Amino acid sequence: MTQSIVDTLSSLKVIPVIQINRAEDAIWLGEILTQNQLPVAEITFRTPVAAKAIKLMHEHFPELILCAGTVLTAQQADMAKEAGASFVISPGYNPNTVDYCLNNGIDIVPGINNPSQIEVALERGLTLVKFFPAEASGGVKMLKALAAPYAQVQFMPTGGISLNNVNDYLAIPQVVACGGSWIATTKAIDKQDKQTIVNQIQSIHSLLNINKG
Repeated sequence: MTQSIVDTLSSLKVIPVIQINRAEDAIWLGEILTQNQLPVAEITFRTPVAAKAIKLMHEHFPELILCAGTVLTAQQADMAKEAGASFVISPGYNPNTVDYCLNNGIDIVPGINNPSQIEVALERGLTLVKFFPAEASGGVKMLKALAAPYAQVQFMPTGGISLNNVNDYLAIPQVVACGGSWIATTKAIDKQDKQTIVNQIQSIHSLLNINKG
């Protein structure tokens, strides 16, 4: 993955993790993200319209950093790249999927939650990994313990993270950004509850600005 993308993710600090049931919702969601200074989205392959949603977002808002989440197969990785995703994220470490991505020019951030998986990732030259499921895997305490022996590794924790604990994760120097499914929930998207999503984004900005001060 390019350093510029990593730097941008680090500056944004939070990545909305989004499950879309209707592809057309991607357009107004992209507009909300860009207008509210959070130009990044992880669109999960948990629904059949994921690739189409990524394509629509990419076409309408090329400035957005888009990644495909819950990528489990090489075919999904191909679909994500073709749709316009900058990189893909997997919930776990599947050697076949990871190797396929590495051999085909697709940037991947694999999921890990133990030292052995980190070392497998390092063997492949991967130094940015997803810590998932973060809270269920021991949360901040576990991530600090994992990060300590691997100074060269950076993390994107996801799973159980909210406004209540996101700063605890971001305080760990090796954390690039946190994934958050609370920002644009499937319920809010299905109802086209735009104001709730805007409010969540504004709450993130407020929280991060308060802690900067």
